[in-house]
Amino acid sequence: MYELNQVGERTYYIQSPVKIGVYAADNGVYLIDSGNDKDMGRRVRKVLDEHGWNLLGILNTHSNSDHIGGNAYLQKQTGCKIFSGGIEKCFTEHTILEPAFLYGGFPCADLRHKFLLAEESEVTDFSAPEFPSEVEIIPLPGHFFDMVGFRTPDDVVFLADCLSSRATLEKYGITFIYDVAEYLKTLEYVKAMKAKMFVPSHADAAENITELAQFNIDKVNEIAEKILGICSEPMSFESILARLFIEYGLKMTFEQNVLVGSTVRSYLAWLRDSGRLEVLFEENYMLFRRS
Repeated sequence: MYELNQVGERTYYIQSPVKIGVYAADNGVYLIDSGNDKDMGRRVRKVLDEHGWNLLGILNTHSNSDHIGGNAYLQKQTGCKIFSGGIEKCFTEHTILEPAFLYGGFPCADLRHKFLLAEESEVTDFSAPEFPSEVEIIPLPGHFFDMVGFRTPDDVVFLADCLSSRATLEKYGITFIYDVAEYLKTLEYVKAMKAKMFVPSHADAAENITELAQFNIDKVNEIAEKILGICSEPMSFESILARLFIEYGLKMTFEQNVLVGSTVRSYLAWLRDSGRLEVLFEENYMLFRRS
């Protein structure tokens, strides 16, 4: 864990719970994401110091806490730029937005911790002239609002969270998705992509990503069918969520409630918009039923 792996002439990643990319430019290095907290930031800085690398900037794929948690520490220690764009930039600058979005209101103390609430940092937009123009920004919406990946000049593509490993999907079943329709489009796009190497944040680096992308697509469709089966009779959101927790052997906690609950709401919205679910209101309960 935390070893540096070279995947291109100038491209590396640090093996950690969230893979952190390293692109070595002529006058310093850029990180791709920064890990989940300041402790990870310290580990990253140690790796950079061991190689005599000057940190120029951090390119954030998206604003989930496990990807931006080291931002503030590294920025304070080195003065590096942090680059993001769109809604992700706002969430990175105002990190209370993540737990508030997930909870659907002001998040109670059980949700205001480093796994959902990173320290805020000062962010520069991708459009700024300081952004390394030789790095390609690849839109990868679906998992989160404006998530992106990056292709370095070595033809190494960092895929952020648009893919989960087989092991993760087989163990947990349901992984976080914000927009199911866009997520499926992204997976189809990624499935056809070509690169020297692909580096997903939560799966093994690989030269070919097609099979894993299809496995993720199949899992989305499996979950959708399970929801439709549960809704063969009118069901409330809470009942659907509880049934899915039982189906996938999950244990309810505050964190799981908001992460899986938000995802299930996204599935319900997608199935409703595509005409496969209808909504009923009975005795002031909102109920979902298969069309």
